[in-house]
This record gives sequence, structure tokens and C-alpha cells, in this order.
Amino acid sequence: MAHASFAGLRVLSLESRRAKEVAKLIKTYGGEPFVVPAMREVPLESHQPALDFAASLLAGEIDMVVFFTGVGVRALLEIVATKYKREDVLKALRLTRVAARGPKPQQYLREISVPVSIIAPEPSTWREMLEAIEAEFGETLGKMRVAVQEYGASNPEFLATLSERARQVIKVPVYQWALPEDLRPLRESVLAIANGGVDVILFMTAVQVIHLFQVAEQMACVEDLRTGLEAIVVISIGPTTTEELLHYGIKPDFEPSRPKMGFLINEAAQYAGKVLRQKRNGVDVNLATRLAGLTFTQPPSSSNGMDSGDAPPVAIPRPVPKVAPSTSTMAGFRDGLAPMDFLHEISSRIAAADSFNIVLERIVEFVTTAIPCDSCFIYVLEDQNLVLRASKNPHADVVGQIGIALGQGITGWVAEHREPVAIASNASNDPRFKAFKNLPEDHFEAMLSTPILCASKVVGVINLQHRLCYQHTAHEIRLLSMLGFLVGAEIERARLESENLQLASRLETRKAVDRAKGILQRDLTITEDEAYRMMQRESRQRRKSMREIAEAILLSEDLRKSKLEVAGK
Repeated sequence: MAHASFAGLRVLSLESRRAKEVAKLIKTYGGEPFVVPAMREVPLESHQPALDFAASLLAGEIDMVVFFTGVGVRALLEIVATKYKREDVLKALRLTRVAARGPKPQQYLREISVPVSIIAPEPSTWREMLEAIEAEFGETLGKMRVAVQEYGASNPEFLATLSERARQVIKVPVYQWALPEDLRPLRESVLAIANGGVDVILFMTAVQVIHLFQVAEQMACVEDLRTGLEAIVVISIGPTTTEELLHYGIKPDFEPSRPKMGFLINEAAQYAGKVLRQKRNGVDVNLATRLAGLTFTQPPSSSNGMDSGDAPPVAIPRPVPKVAPSTSTMAGFRDGLAPMDFLHEISSRIAAADSFNIVLERIVEFVTTAIPCDSCFIYVLEDQNLVLRASKNPHADVVGQIGIALGQGITGWVAEHREPVAIASNASNDPRFKAFKNLPEDHFEAMLSTPILCASKVVGVINLQHRLCYQHTAHEIRLLSMLGFLVGAEIERARLESENLQLASRLETRKAVDRAKGILQRDLTITEDEAYRMMQRESRQRRKSMREIAEAILLSEDLRKSKLEVAGK
């Protein structure tokens, strides 16, 4: 199999949040990376719409909430917590139907134990989101009040179409995108594209397209930018980004097989050089992709199936090729990956994570990409019990709640004996099987379970399950076993780091509370117990944590000392 490589091509990415990871991947695939952030997240001037939404949610006036981004979920909760008790909002959210555009909002909602009723399938655009909502609720959607978390900018097409079908649509903006404070790197990128200093450009969001052309317009270089883009390889991560490029008159050369960063860079490394050579030989763009040896699926551009009555169909203007779906035999990537590519792909996904839960979610994502399955569970060993900590399917009510003793059930047997188990059919009839909380997966036919090991010590178990009979190949069993070895150390590290952060936080809280108690004892001539109870009372009344109350007292003390110092001078 050919090794995926940029072979020294100059690759420009406009990514902001994951800039370091993108640069590392491009370099690993033999490219010369130029990563220039094209946007930054800025707070809104007013949070009143988010607070109004929270009030309606708590009053039971919202029937469904649509979340488009994981960052948006987090930001929304932070905003409403300034006025309402966080747990009250979460409780109300758990009683409301929730829709998630893709894995990122789903992941964060799972972390806060909010069940997700609807998940938009890939490529997870607003069209898939709307189709999934309509498929779930049908005509009852017309009686529903729907709140939509906006992400950086309004989506007028989605809002307009949803408004025609729902009783009421409420916009809930939580943040917005702005140009970077320092525009010099972006201006230099415009000139580099216009002057042939770039070979490949990767667009991962529509906002990157908008901001690049916005800067070019400020520089009076729009036509030069457009000409430069036509001469290089332009790759779009998915249909929403493609539509924005087409709006500016730029037709991407192709989209990856899946709208994921890893697939985008891997497939760009495989095909960009071939496409670029054809384009530089004067070959038409459409012909260039075929001559480059790519196998593409051409998406339809007629109707998305959501037109109703005499209304005209909604066109999907995406006349660009898309890399054909990956094959499971090649661990999720077309043309295969060399061993170093495979190791790098999983290590980069894990190394980029910044918390224990995210590490586990990334492992689930990679495992289910590598091996076809209907369900994936990850259990982590905690105090001699295997606790369910991550799941491919939304099980917010049981993640963190199911505990399996070593030796109990197939999962416990795998952990105790440190051996994989593969069952092709009738998994529930295996003598080692044990059902838990009536999970749907308990009735699945096939199962593959392997231990997760770190330094010869079991740290967890990975379970894959299939609704229908499935004969796991020797390759798949070895692959999952190898993944167990690869991720074991990272799971253990992330778990210990999470515990250390919690301990450090508790220690800092205790120090702050002790100092604050001392100040109150001195100033009010009260006992330590009285000072502590006074802080507790303030914490409950103001709906603030003990640490926040303590820090407020310490800040007041610092200001008092500063005032005395100024007066003394």
C-alpha cells in the first residue's frame, strides 16, 4: 500500500483551536505546515437571550433544544449559571428533548448526563439535523417550541426552514466569531496564495472561508486570491464549508470521506500531490481528480427530500467530488496506512486530549472507525470494579453508574484472565454473560471484548457489540488487542492526572476557606465554627461555591490592605 505523504508540499491551514495538532499531522505526513488562525471566539455584548432561554426552560416552556457545538453547550451553561442554579438548569434540560448536530456536542452533553434524543448523521450539516428532527417528530413538530443554540453566527437557512415546521423557534446566541487581533499572518497568507507560495489549503469551517476573503477585500486582493486558489489544491472538510467556497466562486477539488480532521489530512496527503500535478499541467479540475487515480462518490445536487407541498425543493449546491467511504479492513482509511501512520493517528488523537473523559471519547471514536460495530463500551478499573466510563451510543444515565466486579460477566472475565473474547452469535447465551440495567446492547448477537493493559496491569476493558451475527476476523481481534496495549498507559495517565487536578483543587479551596475564616474571626470576633457557618450561609443564599465566597473575602482583605498602604504614603 502506498504511504500517504505530502512529499514536501506547502500546506496551509486556517485552524485556530487545534492549530498545534494540525501542524504536527501535516509535518508527520511529510508536508511543510503553515497554520494561520483565521478566527477567534469573542463573548457577546449581552447575554440576555441566553438568560431568557434559561427562564423559559425552567418554566417548562421549551419542548426541544438543538445544540450545534460542544463549545456552545459549555458556554451556555456558564452564562445561565450567573443567574440560575446550574443543577436546576441541568435538571430542566434532562426533562427536555435534546438534539445534537454531531459527536462534539453529544460528547459534552454526555459528560453532564443530559440524554440526547436526536443526533444528526454525517456530514452533520444543518440539513441532516433538520432531517433527523423531522424523522423523529413528524407532524408533532408543528406543536413544539424549539430553542436553537447558535454557534458564532446565525444559520438563516436552518432557522427559516425550522420556523416553517415548528410552532416557535427561539435563537440562543452564546458567542461569536471575530477576526484575529493580529491580522498580519492572515494578510501574509492571502499574498502567499496569490503569489504561488502555497500548494495545498485545508478549509475546516465556513468561517475560515469568510474571514480569508474578508481580509483579502480589505487588501483589495480578492481577484488575486481567487486566481491563486484556482491554481492550488483546495480541500473542504464538508458540505457547509463547500457551500461557502462556492459562494465565493471557488470549487474545492474534493472533500474527505468523513468530515473529520484526521481523515481530511490523511486523504489530502494521499491525493493532493496527484491533483496538483494534473492542475499544473493545465488539466481541467474535474478531469484532474479522475486522472489522479481517485475513486469518488459524487453527491446528488437535486433535493434533500424535505420539500413540502408546492414549495420548491431545497437544492444542495455541492457539485464537488467526495472521497469514497473508507474500508474497515484498512483501519478506516482508503489506500491503507503504513504502520507509522496508524500509530501516529491514534497517538495524535489521544495526545491532543486535555481531560480523562475526552481521552476516552477519542479512543471510542478511533476504535469504532477502525472496526465496524454497533456499540462500543470502555470500562475503567476503579477500586477493583470495572466502571463504564465511555460509550459510542448515548447512555448518559448509566455511564459512570455501572460497576462490574473482576470475574463478573464477560467483561469481568476478560479483565480477570487478561484474554480477549470473541463471540459470533448468541452472546447472551454465553455462560459468562450478565445483563446490566436492561441496556439494549444486552440483546445484541455478537461481541468482541479485550483487556486494556498498562505495565502488565489491567486498567480497563474495551467491548464491541453487533446487533446481528458477526464473525470477527483474526486481524480485528489482534487490532483491538493492540489498541488495548496502546491506550492503556494513556488511560492510566489521564485518570491519575484527573485525580491530581481534583486533589489540587480541593487543597486550594481548603486553603482559601481557612484564610477567609481567619479574616472573619479577626474582624467579627467570632469562633472558627461561626465563621464557617457564616460562609456556608452566604454560599447557599448567593448560589456561589465556598471557594468563590472565600476568594471574595480574600479579595476584600487585599483591597483593604492596598487602601491602607496608599493612605500611609
